[in-house]
Amino acid sequence: GFSLMITEVALGRKAGTSAIRAFGHFSKKHTFIGYLTTIIPFIIFPYYCVIGGWVTKYALISLQGGIHNAASDTFFTGFISKSAEPMICVLVFLIATTVVVAGGVKGGVERVSTIMMPVLIVLLIGVSLFCITRPGAMAGVAYYLKPSLKGFGPTTILAALGQLFYSMSLAMGIMITFGSYMPKKADLEKSVTQVEIFDTGVAFLAGLMIVPAVFVFSNGDSSMLPKVFDSMAFSSVIAAVFFILVLLAALTSSISLLETLVAVLMDKFHMKRGTACITMFIIALLLAVPSSLGFGAWSNITILGFDFLDFFDFISNSVLMPIAAFLTCLFVGYIIKPKVIVDEVESSGEFKRKSLFLIMVKYIAPICIVAILVFSVLEGLGFITV
Repeated sequence: GFSLMITEVALGRKAGTSAIRAFGHFSKKHTFIGYLTTIIPFIIFPYYCVIGGWVTKYALISLQGGIHNAASDTFFTGFISKSAEPMICVLVFLIATTVVVAGGVKGGVERVSTIMMPVLIVLLIGVSLFCITRPGAMAGVAYYLKPSLKGFGPTTILAALGQLFYSMSLAMGIMITFGSYMPKKADLEKSVTQVEIFDTGVAFLAGLMIVPAVFVFSNGDSSMLPKVFDSMAFSSVIAAVFFILVLLAALTSSISLLETLVAVLMDKFHMKRGTACITMFIIALLLAVPSSLGFGAWSNITILGFDFLDFFDFISNSVLMPIAAFLTCLFVGYIIKPKVIVDEVESSGEFKRKSLFLIMVKYIAPICIVAILVFSVLEGLGFITV
């Protein structure tokens, strides 16, 4: 993850442009890698807004004190099988994302992030502390933290590596775009290290919040979280805090996806930010329709056995992202050479993990990425189960 992220951020800062032009800046013959990388967020963003709409629904119903209704076994399936209501929630989520991005990098993305991220972490710590201090929570903490080799194998490792792309926003142009915004004096390695630490820390806290809660309130049964909250004292308050937390997390991700796409439209077609935001809003809303209706009116339509949302997720996450990451490693390792990245990193500070980076980007990362690609495709098509 470090090797891929430092590569993408350095490429973006060196080129000073979004992903669609970044690769062509170094080698015109390899501009296609930028286009491939750009296609990925175009696929992800619309269906991600559908999921964001689902989270919006749960946040709203929790704020209204309706968590008991949401705990019903049929609530979620009943909701997503409708046509109008899920799309209204998508619209609300998409409007919120677009408004932030329309405000610009400093006035929108940066300003909102400096508020949302601390609030997100404070809420996460608060709910985690609440969960682990409940009677019987230590059984869940032990289950979460105690290492177990039961069921552990190559597929476990590959599944974790595959999750890496989503968790660290790799191979979808986001880090290249954000890298292009970074000032030349910013220490790249230090910045990437901070992302690694916070990404891991937040993931750890999320597990510390969810796993003990399930043990305490559902005796280890992996029932859906609304049931867990419904069984708590002050259920409405806790549920509202939790789903607001999840909504904030979803918004931060959607903002980064939309910012990447808006940057592409501004670079490629010389659009103004407002025009690019409106254009992407319309495109995303239209493309979100199949993913939303795929659980309702269009549920009988499948592609390779997938509903629309799962198909878009499979193509982007399991196929295109590993391919884009693999091509990026080959591009840096053997076309423009790693020295380009090393020089860019060292232009703003010491590159302490340079030796690790050189070995990873040329030899280890490409092999791991091919393994991830093969595993992800086989798992997606049902040949492997985890």
